Order: sequence, then C-alpha cells, then structure tokens
Amino acid sequence: MHLIADAFGGDHAPLEVLKGCRRAADKLGVRITLAGSGEKIRACAAQHKISLDAMEILEAPGVFSMEYEPQTILREHKDSSMAVGLRALADGGADAFLSAGSTGALMVGATLIVKRLKGVRRGGIGAVLPSATTPFLLLDSGANAECSAEMLVNFALLGTVYMQSVLGIANPRVALANIGTEPGKGDSLRQEAYPLLAGQPNINFIGNIESREIPFGGCDVVVADGFTGNMILKLYEGMGKMLSGKFKKVFTGSPLGLLGMPFALPGLMGLKKMMDYKEYGGAPILGLNGVVIKAHGSSDAKAFYSAIRQAKQCVEGNMVQKMKENLPRREA
Repeated sequence: MHLIADAFGGDHAPLEVLKGCRRAADKLGVRITLAGSGEKIRACAAQHKISLDAMEILEAPGVFSMEYEPQTILREHKDSSMAVGLRALADGGADAFLSAGSTGALMVGATLIVKRLKGVRRGGIGAVLPSATTPFLLLDSGANAECSAEMLVNFALLGTVYMQSVLGIANPRVALANIGTEPGKGDSLRQEAYPLLAGQPNINFIGNIESREIPFGGCDVVVADGFTGNMILKLYEGMGKMLSGKFKKVFTGSPLGLLGMPFALPGLMGLKKMMDYKEYGGAPILGLNGVVIKAHGSSDAKAFYSAIRQAKQCVEGNMVQKMKENLPRREA
C-alpha cells in the first residue's frame, strides 16, 4: 500500500510528520512518499536522526500557509506540498493522501483535483469521535456551513458506507442532529431532510438525535450541516480537555486524592485514551474519488501515525468503491 503525506502541513511540520511516518512505515508496513522540499526533509531527518529508509520524496518546493486563501491553492500555490501530493493521488500515484495543513485548502484542492464521486453534491469531513459505547462518525464536521436537504442525505449514505467498510458496523444507525426527537422539530432544513432520510432504503435512519444523547452512543452516524457539526465537534473537544483537567485536580489537590490515585489511575488512563483525538488521527474527506485524510492541525507524531493507520483502513476496506456502488446514479 502506497500513501503520500504532506510533509509541510500542520503546526509541527516537518518534524512530527517525519516521526509519524517513520513509525507507520515500521509498524504498519506501508510505503510512504513525503511531499515537500527534499532538501528540507533530508536536513530535518538528519538533524533529528530519523531514518528515511523505504520512504520516498516527491519534490514540492512550496508550502501552503494557513494565512493563504484556500482558493489560491490551484493558482498561486500549485507547487505546494499539498497541491503536488493531491495531483499525484489523482494521477493514480498512490492509494491515499494525508495532510495536517489548511482544512479549506485541502477541501478545495481535493474537490477540484481528486474530484467528487458521481452522485455527490459536496464532499464532507467525517470526524470519528468516542461515545460511552462505541465510536461514531460526525458528518459534516466543518466543510459545508450551509447545506441542502439532499446534501444531508448524501452525508448519511457516505457515513453508512464508511462505518461499514472501515469500522466494521454492519447496519450503522444514522441520526439527524436536531433540537428535538420528534419528526417535526427543527428549522426548515431539518424538517425537509427528515422524510428524505426516512425514505432511503440503504440507510438505517433512526430519526432525530439531541446533542445531549450523542455522547451516550445513541447512534453510529450523526448527520449535520457543517456549521452545526463543527459546533458539536469543538464542544466535544473542549469538554474532553476540561474533564481531564478536573480529574487531575481531584486526585492531586489533596492527600486523600493522592492516596486514591493508584486505584483510579487505570480507569482514568482508559478514559483519557478514549477522549484523545490522537487515537483517531484524522478526519476522512468523504465523497471523493480517492482516500484523503485531514489530520489535526496540531498533530504530533502519534496523531499523524494514527491518521496513516486510518488511511490504511479506508484503503483496505475498499471504501471508495463501496461508496460508488451505494450512491444514487446521477451526475455530480
């Protein structure tokens, strides 16, 4: 399996990207190509004693900065590591592409270079998040602030196939994020989307879900417009950090807490691991004619390794082909 990594995307590139790729090449048995300046990649690897054995370099002198407008990736910044890597994926030079760079630029580049599948109006970012039972997919989690009801149906179909092919859930439960569980709840978008979702034979639609039920494993796929989805995602991340800090204070803030800490530590470490975004690595951009993973902008080596593991699972699960087979037969 051949994966291309944007060596200069993210807050801690290229060092953490190189470290994550080295670990993935050793442990996952994948072939990795690093897109970026060969001179800078080799210099960073030499300085930090990171072996580049079994890794290739795809020369790309430019870097797409977070300050740039996403639409400029195909004009002013077509020589950037992100653009060059996406073109290589589109040309059949790899099985997947990963980047921790600009989300907007990655969405624009992936849509116009890798292109959407037929039947997909807009691609969506699917974030895999933990619940009290099993992980769930939140789609869209930020790519499309405004959506049509038909786009939400697309997200439900894409999310269903992802959960089946990547996480192995045979009949994933799909729910629509809303302010109430009754069919008539919500704004015009939610009211229009509900009957469309309910009428889809390939979706196990269980109705609306309120945000307070999401952490308890109420469904396997949460469908939302990008604005709502991103609000849920950011709140989820913030609550995880807040709870982790509170638990730490409880056990380190008093002598009794310190005495009880050895007994509670295994459970707390398990909870920390479950809530850690680094365990999930990244978010797939679903609906494309190829596997593209958006890694967290602040990804360290562990998070980038997990993103590569997720890309490998998408390829092994034949995710893109299964999406082609399950999407409506109409032009994008």
